[in-house]
Amino acid sequence: MDVLLLSRLQFAVATLFHFLFVPLTLGLSILIVYMEWKYVKSGDEEYLRMTKFWGRLFVVNFVIGVVTGISLEFQFGTNWSRYSEYVGDIFGSLLAIEATLAFFLESTFIAVWIFGWKRVSKKMHAWSITIVALASNISAYWILTANAWMQHPVGYTIRNGRAELTDFLAVVTQKTAIMAFLHTVSASYILAGFFVMGVSAYHLLRKQNVSLFTKSFRIALTLALVFSIFEVIQGHLNGNMIAEQQPAKLAAADAHWETRANAPQSLFSIPDEKNERNLVEFIKIPGMLSMLAFNRTDAEVKGLLDFPPEERPPVLLTFVSFRTMVGLGFLFPLLTLIGWFLRKKLQKYPLYLRVMLFAIPLPYIAIELGWMVAEVGRQPWIVYGVMKTADAVSPIAMSQVVTSFFGFLVVYSLLGIANFILLVKLARKGPETVPIEPTKQEVTA
Repeated sequence: MDVLLLSRLQFAVATLFHFLFVPLTLGLSILIVYMEWKYVKSGDEEYLRMTKFWGRLFVVNFVIGVVTGISLEFQFGTNWSRYSEYVGDIFGSLLAIEATLAFFLESTFIAVWIFGWKRVSKKMHAWSITIVALASNISAYWILTANAWMQHPVGYTIRNGRAELTDFLAVVTQKTAIMAFLHTVSASYILAGFFVMGVSAYHLLRKQNVSLFTKSFRIALTLALVFSIFEVIQGHLNGNMIAEQQPAKLAAADAHWETRANAPQSLFSIPDEKNERNLVEFIKIPGMLSMLAFNRTDAEVKGLLDFPPEERPPVLLTFVSFRTMVGLGFLFPLLTLIGWFLRKKLQKYPLYLRVMLFAIPLPYIAIELGWMVAEVGRQPWIVYGVMKTADAVSPIAMSQVVTSFFGFLVVYSLLGIANFILLVKLARKGPETVPIEPTKQEVTA
């Protein structure tokens, strides 16, 4: 153990924990916007109950996400000061825009939404959650743009020993940023859809608030179905981009060792990093890796052996994360397609409802693994081709990192347990009965 490894572990723990909350915030906010506007336009009280029920779960998740996000950003100054000094002109400006433009916008209007029931008009209240949803997704774009620059740095020059911004537009509009945003947001919508379907399935199995949770299930199913299909297509395009920009990551993700044209892909492999080979390769499909990487079976795919050992990402972790993520990515459209055909008679298929209840964790796992592929697969670079992770760590004592690392573990564990208990309690409790407001005639009488 050294300062570098502990700092990496601490940042990984903080990032993976924070990322448990961000996707649900992005996706659930969109669903709540739809539900509340349905209430505003139709006057149907069931949509009001629906909005308030899912809104309580959203608020709990939102608050924990904000807390963990703030602590995450502090680490750039504490554990990664050399990184911040070297690229702060670019990376810092993107995070500053995210905070001033998006974070304060969503924080302000979430307060209006929480405390504005019956204090503002129905339309104003619906607009407040709409602004929160838009601001949350805008926030995601700026953060993912900052990360995309680390994956594929553009619009900069090295001057006076540090990276300085030269083309802001190139940074915020580059293909890598747009693709990262589409991939991450689509995954977030899938996660929110499965979360709502899973909780709804729990209540439908117990025949509680059947009408409300049937509607909730169908709304979430539509969102999850559309974006699970889109994610498969977009994931392939993302693979094309990685093959072009980060060939070492692609090779590690598929445990591809030797450069060759018509590169095959094994459905099942066991990488052996020490001996630079695969112990097992089961069912090899000729040309499949070339097709997935470059859309041509005769394309040449660079293998890991063509990269110096010190510039290869950890193969086993990248490979397992990628394969599991892809497997789950194909499972989601299958489950939602089945649901689409059963959507009008959900209660007649309790087995499917049980499957969807226990499927709630799967999108979380897929998203966490996707983040690991992106970050672990970029190693040993913190900024690809520009700065190595070993050069970015702060010159601090080992004891300081040990203290903060275990402090993060304790605090995050307590937050995670509290969040889980509260979400489960609220989800099981179900929606509250909304009192019907008296009509003008009743008030007059």
